[in-house]
Amino acid sequence: MTYLSFGDRLPEGFFDGSVRRILELQRDNGAIPWYDGGVIDPWNHTEAAMGLATLGETEAARRAFRYLMDTQLEDGSWHGELGSAVPMDEEEQRFTGDEEDVPDPIRDTNFAAYIATGAWHHYLLDGDLSHLKTLWPHVKAAIDWVVAHQSPHGDIRWAADEPRTPEDDALITGCSSIYKSLECAIFIAQRLGEPSRHWAEARMRLGEALREKPHRFDRTWEPKDRFSMDWYYPVLAGVFTGQAARDRLASKWDIFVAEGKGCRCVLDQPWVTVAESAELCLALLVSGERKKAETLLSWIHQWRADCGAYWMGYQFENAVAWPDEKPAWTAAAVILATDAVIGMTPAAPLFSGRHLAEAAE
Repeated sequence: MTYLSFGDRLPEGFFDGSVRRILELQRDNGAIPWYDGGVIDPWNHTEAAMGLATLGETEAARRAFRYLMDTQLEDGSWHGELGSAVPMDEEEQRFTGDEEDVPDPIRDTNFAAYIATGAWHHYLLDGDLSHLKTLWPHVKAAIDWVVAHQSPHGDIRWAADEPRTPEDDALITGCSSIYKSLECAIFIAQRLGEPSRHWAEARMRLGEALREKPHRFDRTWEPKDRFSMDWYYPVLAGVFTGQAARDRLASKWDIFVAEGKGCRCVLDQPWVTVAESAELCLALLVSGERKKAETLLSWIHQWRADCGAYWMGYQFENAVAWPDEKPAWTAAAVILATDAVIGMTPAAPLFSGRHLAEAAE
C-alpha cells in the first residue's frame, strides 16, 4: 500500500478530481446532493460548499449558500433530506409543494446549525464582510431556532417536535456538531457587533451536558456508541480538549481504527469510511496529536478513485470500495482535513482546535 504525505505543500492539481466531482453534482440552483440521485440535506450540502471554497471555487460555494437562503423556512429551519421525505422537482432539486402537503418532514437541529460553521469558514477564507452580513439574518434565524430546542439540562433535541419525530431525545454527535456551530455563530455575531451572550450561555450548558450528563442522550433508542462519530465528535467539536480529549480518543482507538486503512464507521463492521477518517484527523489535531493526524491523513488517499474523487468507504474483508458512491461531502471532508493538517488557507485553524472558551472557564 502507498500512503501519501504532503508535508506543508499540496501537490499541484491534487484535488482537481474532487472539485470536479462536487461541481458536477451541484444543481443550477446551487443545491449539492450527496451523490448522483441522492438527497440534499443542509449539513452535507454546506460541507460540500466549504470544500469548494477551500480550493478557490468561491462563486460555486456562494451559489450553495444562496440555495440555503432560498430554501430556509420561516422559523429558521430546513427540511432535513430534500429529495426523499420532501417532494422535489426532478430538474431543480428543490421543494415544490406547500408545507402542509409534506408528510411530517424532519427538521434536524444539527443540520440547521451548520450554516454558521459554513458562513464563518467562508469569511475566514476571503474576509468578505459584505457576504457575511448577507448571511447573518439566516445564521441568526437558524441558531435561534436550534437554541429554542435546548432542554433545561443543556442537551438539544435532535429535531423539531413533530409527528414524524416524537422522540424527545438528543444525539451526542449532533449536539457536538451544534457546539462547534455555536462557536462559529458567536464569532460571526462578535465580528458584526451583534449580541451573542444568550448563545454563549447555551453553548456552555450544552458542553456541560455532553461532558457530565450522558444520561441525557439516547434515552428513547438504542445507544449510538457503536458508531465512531459518537466517540470522536465531542473531541472534534472542542467539547473535550487537552488530556481529556487525548484520553477519550485513546479509549477506543484500537476498536475503531483499522491500522493502515482508516476509521471504521461502526465498530462491528470491517468497513472504513473516508469522511469519518478525515474527521478523526481533525479530532486528533484538536487533541494535540498532530503526528497521528498526519499519519491517518496519509492513509486516506489510497481510497481515491481514478477520477480523483473519493469513494465513500472501503470494505476490507471483501477488498472492495463500498458503497459504489463518491459523495460530494466525502471529497469535501478530505479537503478540509488536508487544509487543517498542512495549512493551505487562512481557514485551516478552524477545525484544529477549540477557539472560544466556555463562559465558566
